[in-house]
Amino acid sequence: MDEKRNSLLIVEDDVDVAEMLTAYFRGQNYETYTVYWGEDALNTCRTAHPDLIILDIRLPDIDGFEVARRLRNNQRTMDIPIIFLTERRERKDRLQGLQLGADDYITKPFDIQELRLRVRNSLRRSTTGPLTNPVTGLAEGNLVNERLRECLSRGDWGLLVVAIENLNSFSEAYGFIAADDVLRAVSLMIYNALRSLGGVNDFIGHLGATEFVLVTHPKDLPGLEERIRGRLEQSLEYFYPLKDRGGAQTNDGRLKVRLGRLAAGEAGIKNLEELKSGLIQQIS
Repeated sequence: MDEKRNSLLIVEDDVDVAEMLTAYFRGQNYETYTVYWGEDALNTCRTAHPDLIILDIRLPDIDGFEVARRLRNNQRTMDIPIIFLTERRERKDRLQGLQLGADDYITKPFDIQELRLRVRNSLRRSTTGPLTNPVTGLAEGNLVNERLRECLSRGDWGLLVVAIENLNSFSEAYGFIAADDVLRAVSLMIYNALRSLGGVNDFIGHLGATEFVLVTHPKDLPGLEERIRGRLEQSLEYFYPLKDRGGAQTNDGRLKVRLGRLAAGEAGIKNLEELKSGLIQQIS
């Protein structure tokens, strides 16, 4: 008996892009469905239940954010992995996508090989249950959610969120392999800071693809934030090739670090969703 193929739903209003993606992933032995409207995407999910959705944001009827919101609010479709593939590059759009539960957010123009790997990784996580990030090896998904829920049951937690901005722009300029190298190096620097200044029971994991969350004691938050900010701000420029260092480009699309923190008793947080939303707001 033939092994079941993974199925993809491609939601894209640009016919040329939709046809290219359909042909490419069929060639990679995926079963594909292609629609051009948001409402058609919702109907297809209810009837075909694809294994993963590649979703544009700009659609002729309802936008991709609304599609994702409705999918996440439906018991039957809430666990389908979503990868946003869009022209929208602004940070607020990316944060909105991640807040809606997207597995990844890729901007156009994109590297088709990178998209293939992102699709593969998302499918693996959805099949085995998300445990560790395939790039950094750090905890993500259910493991992070479990640790954050533990925080809510205690009264002495402190959380530090670290976000790397403009990694998508970096990837577009230098390739996704170079971008993955940045992510691995940054995760190692954060881990080393936590090991030096934190406690034995501290924790680090992914809040999103380029966002990290650290669980520590509230008293250790200021020192950790200072150490991590200093190390990363000193290091980010060195990820660029020598010819592009020192402000050769405008700063708008350069790699940057943003940090925020929360501690027990702040903002009246009652559940996991409020906690994760509060963390995202700290870096907004």
